[in-house]
Amino acid sequence: MLPLTETVTHLENTLFGMGNPLLDISAVVDKDFLDKFGLKPNDQILAEDKHKALFEEIVKRNKVEYHAGGSTLNSVKIAQWMIQKPHKVATFFGCIGTDQFGEILKKKAEEAHVDAHYYEQNEEPTGTCAACITGDNRSLVANLAAANCYKKEKHLDLDSNWELVKKAKVYYIAGFFLTVSPESILKVAKHASDNNKIFCMNLSAPFISQFFKEPLMMIMPYVDILFGNETEAATFAKELGFETDDIAEIARKTQNLPKENAKRQRVVVFTQGKDDTVATKVTMFPVLDIDQNDIVDTNGAGDAFVGGFLSALVQEDGLVECIRAGHYAANVIIRRVGCTFPEKPDFH
Repeated sequence: MLPLTETVTHLENTLFGMGNPLLDISAVVDKDFLDKFGLKPNDQILAEDKHKALFEEIVKRNKVEYHAGGSTLNSVKIAQWMIQKPHKVATFFGCIGTDQFGEILKKKAEEAHVDAHYYEQNEEPTGTCAACITGDNRSLVANLAAANCYKKEKHLDLDSNWELVKKAKVYYIAGFFLTVSPESILKVAKHASDNNKIFCMNLSAPFISQFFKEPLMMIMPYVDILFGNETEAATFAKELGFETDDIAEIARKTQNLPKENAKRQRVVVFTQGKDDTVATKVTMFPVLDIDQNDIVDTNGAGDAFVGGFLSALVQEDGLVECIRAGHYAANVIIRRVGCTFPEKPDFH
């Protein structure tokens, strides 16, 4: 039997995430606010010029909350929380500005025990994401700013950073990063595929399949585990001409898309809110029951599901256990504002 310290420390830096680090600014708003900025109640979009005033207005609302966010960072943070010890199971790369929001993101990653290595630049301020909450719905408007400035050759390619990539066994990158640096994703995905490691990706939002289909399909042959929700799955199916709106069938067809590393069959996992999670080989997994009154904020539920899933995956658990951990994490997170969590998980 190995001494405990050895069995525990082997998990350090085994999970690698790369994405858009954003400071989430969340506030409860009303329908008038959504209408004013042309927002749907439940959506994720990139900010345009017409949304500039939204960021100025939302911070003036009462009860504004600031949380370290960005989809991939949320997920690796949750994975670390589920595992607890050792610290620094997850490495995270992304770009921030040299400003106060950037300092907050650094501090928050440190508090979450994530080993974050940021590319810092001073041309753009740290990215923000306005979470406009109405009832159970959340409309996310991301102003990427600095997050959009990630440079492969100035960060990922540096020897000390690439060593951290090589150290990992499981990789997770949300589809959102396709809008920033597909070449960085490709380099990491190829490394995972060539070394028979596990590369995971998320469809992230309908607009990714619609407007970034080319980079998405460039990476798809390297994807071992693909996550998404029912809306993203439907949009993806439509863009690929699958001609079905049956979620299990979409999962099957996605699983059978061309794949580089034949040693691993692709696994597709689609969540459906309160309905069963669909995973290939097509099985339905019921989510944990929750009283509607206990749902505080569904923002971060998808990220939390992935985080829980990844926490079991890096510990080499099977699919059923990974999904159980994902459902647990999501169930905890929707009872709280933002992608936040209690001190310790109660998961066995």
